[in-house]
Amino acid sequence: MRLRVEFTTEPFDLDEAPAHAVVAREVIQAADLDAVDVGPFGNTAEGGADQVLTAVDSLLRKALESGATRVSLQLNVIGEDTP
Repeated sequence: MRLRVEFTTEPFDLDEAPAHAVVAREVIQAADLDAVDVGPFGNTAEGGADQVLTAVDSLLRKALESGATRVSLQLNVIGEDTP
């Protein structure tokens, strides 16, 4: 199964990326995922279910540890892996 995750962390700071946003992006960029896209108001990534779920667990934990007060997350099934 393939998944797409979209997420943002809060609180926002329009002048400078807060630590929680930087950490969450670093987790996603370092994960073994496909089609990673990070931006100032949202981030997306795609990959196999195990890889996405592992990355989501890590980004939630690290973002909260770094000061996030809210993490908005959407997870979608986008297809099946083919052998």
